[in-house]
Amino acid sequence: MDTKVEPFKARRVYLLLRERIQAGDMAPGTRLPGEPAMAAECGVSRVTLRRALDQLAAEGLVERRAGVGTFVRDALPLPPAGIDFADVFAHLKEMGRRTEVRLLSFGYVLPAGPVVTALGLAPGQRAQRAVRVRAMAGAPFSYLTTHVPEQIGLTYSEAEMASQPLLSLLERSGIRIARARQDIGATLAGPELAEVLQVETGAPLLTLTRVVEDAAGRAVEHLHAFYRPDRFTFQMQLARTGEEGERRWSPLAPATPEAGGTPA
Repeated sequence: MDTKVEPFKARRVYLLLRERIQAGDMAPGTRLPGEPAMAAECGVSRVTLRRALDQLAAEGLVERRAGVGTFVRDALPLPPAGIDFADVFAHLKEMGRRTEVRLLSFGYVLPAGPVVTALGLAPGQRAQRAVRVRAMAGAPFSYLTTHVPEQIGLTYSEAEMASQPLLSLLERSGIRIARARQDIGATLAGPELAEVLQVETGAPLLTLTRVVEDAAGRAVEHLHAFYRPDRFTFQMQLARTGEEGERRWSPLAPATPEAGGTPA
């Protein structure tokens, strides 16, 4: 009896089919071949194939109709959220009102060494720590951990943190946000992150670490974030500028924020 699920093969098949669907090789409404034929073509068991199809169905890319077959969805999911690097703060505040947030934890802690250094905290100084998940249309796309110096964190409540963008709360406290520095990388999802972001353990994730500063150069927020790359993108529009022989790429002034993007 065919009962063995091979996780790595299931993910390979899932990625292959998702790529074909998103590239338009399988038009909306297309009925996929039967499971025996697809399993044979992909070189996997039917149970492994079903796992891949279940993941596609969970993401709204296909519809499985009992006794009929599996069809590419007529209405594909919303495009990935995106944020324009040329005007990060405007997008953060605007998208804070357009995405859903779930506050997982809120408290005051002695942060780890890298956060202490980034925020310039004194030995023994606490920080307000919050962990949130952001979603669009019920689909989670980011896992955010923020640290704010305690004296600033005391200006807002847990309920406010659960309902308002942190950037707005910081500005309400009288802080004039001036700049930020950030690093972007990639990692693999561990079991806990995978469960929250609804991906498989070992799935690739984008990472971002951002330190926000006020007009005096004081660090007022440390953010460490994980993003699903299929639901979130970093964007920047560029133009060629400079004199001949010294031409370079420069960021364009941002347009008015539109749907997409994520707050911190």
